[in-house]
Amino acid sequence: MIVVAGEALIDLVPQGRGALASLTPALGGGPYNTAVALGRLGSPTAFCSRTSFDAFGEALLDGLREAGVDVSPVQRGAEPTTLAVATIDTNGSAAYSFYVDGTADRLFAAPASLPTDTRAVSFGTCSLVLEPGASAYEELLRTAAAQGVFTALDPNIRAGLIPDADAYRARFKSWLPSVSLLKLSEEDALWLGGTPREWLASGPSAVVVTHGGDGLTVFTRDGAALAVPGEKVDVVDTIGAGDTVNAALLHGLDTLDALSPAALAGLGVEDWTRLLRFAARAAAITCSRAGAQPPYASELGGL
Repeated sequence: MIVVAGEALIDLVPQGRGALASLTPALGGGPYNTAVALGRLGSPTAFCSRTSFDAFGEALLDGLREAGVDVSPVQRGAEPTTLAVATIDTNGSAAYSFYVDGTADRLFAAPASLPTDTRAVSFGTCSLVLEPGASAYEELLRTAAAQGVFTALDPNIRAGLIPDADAYRARFKSWLPSVSLLKLSEEDALWLGGTPREWLASGPSAVVVTHGGDGLTVFTRDGAALAVPGEKVDVVDTIGAGDTVNAALLHGLDTLDALSPAALAGLGVEDWTRLLRFAARAAAITCSRAGAQPPYASELGGL
C-alpha cells in the first residue's frame, strides 16, 4: 500500500483568456492528483486527508474511488472545500490563487496509525503550509520515517500561501532527515535555495528535479547525476504534471521492489533511466489534455 497524505481541493480552471474567463471546476490538489495517478497506474493506494461533507468533497471522494484508491483513512468535516483559481499562460503553465480560510483540509489531525501494509507515504504542497494541519502532516512524516516506512516529499511551492519564506525554508530543511525521496521542480529548487547535493547530505537517498518539457534529473548519494529528456507533446496545460511524475516514480519503485531507502540508494543507471523515462512519458500524457488527467497503465505500457 502506498499512502498519499495531503490536501484535496477544487481547481477552478479558466476556459479562455483574461481575468473574467469562465471557470470550470476540476478535482485537484497535488496529493490528490498523485493518489489518482497511482490508482490509475495500478498501485494499491490509500488517501490520508480531511475533506468536506459539501458537494465538492463528495465529488473528490468519488474521483478517488473511481481510480481504485482506498478512502477509508480520509477524515471528514462540515467546513467548505478549498478552492484554487488557476491562470493558464500562453505556454500552458498554470499559476494559482487560493481560497483556504476555514476550509476542511486545514483541520487534518495525525492518525493514530497508517493503513496495514503501508510501504510508502507521500507528502507535499499546501498541506505542509497551512496550519494547524501542516504540523499534523509533519508529525505523520516524522513518525512514518521513524517506523522505517519509505517517505516521499514534493514541496510543490505555492509562494503566495507562505507568509514567512525563511521560516518555511528552515522547516523544509528540518524535514529532510525524514525523507527517502525528494522530488521537486527546478523552480521549487530555486525558491528554496540550496542544491541537490546539500539536500542529499541531510537525509534523502535520491533527489529528482523536473525541468518542465526538458525532462528530469536524478541525483544520488554516490555522486551520480542522470538526466533524461522530456517527451515531446502538444501541451494543453501543465496541471497535474508534477503530481503525475510523483506517482510514476513511486509506482516504478514499487514495481522494482525499491520502496526502502537502502534499495533506493542501490538503484543503478539502467533502473533510474527506466524510471525517469516512464515518469516523463506519464507527465507528457497529462500535459496533452486539459486539467489533471493522469494516464492509466494501459496508456503507458510497462516500466
